[in-house]
Amino acid sequence: MTRLFLVRHGPTHAKSMVGWSDLPADLSDTAALFRLSAHLPEEAVVVSSDLSRAADTASAIQGDRLRLPHIEDLREIHFGDWELRRHSEIEAEDPDRIRAYWEYPGDVRPPGGESWNEVCARVDAAIDALVAEYLGRDLVVVGHFGMILTQIQRALRLEADQAFAHRIDNLSVTEISRLADGWQVGRINHHP
Repeated sequence: MTRLFLVRHGPTHAKSMVGWSDLPADLSDTAALFRLSAHLPEEAVVVSSDLSRAADTASAIQGDRLRLPHIEDLREIHFGDWELRRHSEIEAEDPDRIRAYWEYPGDVRPPGGESWNEVCARVDAAIDALVAEYLGRDLVVVGHFGMILTQIQRALRLEADQAFAHRIDNLSVTEISRLADGWQVGRINHHP
């Protein structure tokens, strides 16, 4: 069994759609970071997306755990032309596409961005490679809202819109285990 502790990065306080933009995380809540680090297995291996909000959060909770190089494929959704824009602004320009993107996730893609199915394929491949390399180990994977939802969707065999119904807060932990015969989901959006 390989246990995944999927941690969402610290807050950015952005009021827009943040995907591949490299905004920093607010890591000023040191008590929350301490509780989070203490909750995670001591012998776990830590890895993160290459975006600074995830990488810096990983550094803040790493402790004495082994740290792996950042993995670009663990990034958030690539919003393309919607990046750093408010939902209301995009809805005013392209209401049908943005509504379809969130209400019927799948093959709909933001201009210059990636579809939900593309995000799932990218993140699934990265997670599968980690599990294969660190089989039987605990992995702390620090990343993003979309990254975590891809794994919830896969493990629970949900439709994409059902996965989007889950709340994933900053500095929360979602626990998923890879067993010999499939996936097992523990706590989702847990706050230690």
